[in-house]
Amino acid sequence: SIGLSASFLVICLCLLSACGGDSVVNPSKGNANRNTSMPQTLYTEATTPASVRTGAICGMEVPSLKTGNADALIIHTLPDGRLNYCIGYNTKLKANCWTAFKWYNGFSSNNKNWYRNNWRSGQTFNGYGGTGDPFQPDPVLPEDVRFNSGDYDDWRYQRGHLLGSADRLNSKEANGQTFYMSNIMPQLKAFNEQGIWWNLENWLRSTYDASSFRDTLYVVKGGTVSEGNYTKIGSGSQLACPKYYYMALLAFNKKYVKSNGGYFAIAFWMEHKGNTDDVSSKYAISIDELEKRTGIDFFCNLPDEIENAVESRFYPADWKLK
Repeated sequence: SIGLSASFLVICLCLLSACGGDSVVNPSKGNANRNTSMPQTLYTEATTPASVRTGAICGMEVPSLKTGNADALIIHTLPDGRLNYCIGYNTKLKANCWTAFKWYNGFSSNNKNWYRNNWRSGQTFNGYGGTGDPFQPDPVLPEDVRFNSGDYDDWRYQRGHLLGSADRLNSKEANGQTFYMSNIMPQLKAFNEQGIWWNLENWLRSTYDASSFRDTLYVVKGGTVSEGNYTKIGSGSQLACPKYYYMALLAFNKKYVKSNGGYFAIAFWMEHKGNTDDVSSKYAISIDELEKRTGIDFFCNLPDEIENAVESRFYPADWKLK
C-alpha cells in the first residue's frame, strides 16, 4: 500500500488524467469508496506511462480494488500508450476475476482495422499465430502465476474470451492482447459458441456500442471464482471453472438519460451451462444485486450519489430489453 500523501496524489492525478470518454469525477461530491491507491501487486508493460497506470485505477470501468478476491491488477496498454484493458487477477488460483474495458467513439468495436482471420493467414503476435489464433501466456505475468493454453485439455471447454476478439479490432496489437490467457476463462461450447454468452456479446456490440446509445460504455465481464462458486477442471484439476458468468455495464449519455448525470447501468447474470437462449430481461439484474452475488464493488469511481442511484435502479427498457 502507499501512504496518505501518495494516495492524495493519486486522487489528484485521477482528476487530471480522465480521458478517452471518461467524465471527470466532481471532487466536491462524496466519493468515499473510490480507488485511491495503486495495488500492492501490479503487472503491466514496461512502456506503460505512469499517468496511464494512475488513470487506469480511476477509470469508471475498474471495480474497487479492495473488494472481491483479486490480489493483483493487470494493466495492458498499446504501443502508443493508450489503455487497452484491465484485469483483476487471483495469483493463487491463477485465474481471472474480471476484465474491465470501455468503448467510445474512435476506440470501439465499430473501429475495424484488423480481422481475426488474419491470424490464420501468416500474421503473428509475439511469435504466436500464423496458422491460427495467437493464444499465449500473458507476458507481463511471472511464470509461476500463469495458466497456459495447454492447460485447457478438457474437450468440453473452450478458451472463452472476456474482452472478446471482436471487441478489439482497432489494431493488430489491440486484438492480439485479447488472446492473453489472463483474459481467458473456460467456457462450455454450448455456452460460448453461439450460446447465451455469444448472443450477449453480440448484443453488446450491435445495440449498446453505438454512438446513438452511448457516449462511453464501461464494461466489466467475469466469471465467479469466489469460494463455492467454481469447480476445478483440466490436468490435475487445477483450472478454476466458474459456475456463473456475469457482465456489468455502465453507460454515459446525457442526451439519452437526463437524470443521474447521464449515467445508467445494468448487469447480466447466467449459470455456466449449455444454453442457447436469446438475450432478454430474464438474465438482467441490478448492479446492487450483482454486487451481492459477487462481493465486488462495481463502478466505485462514480460520485456516491450517482453510484447509489444507478446501481439500485433496474429498468430493462433503458437497455432495450424485453
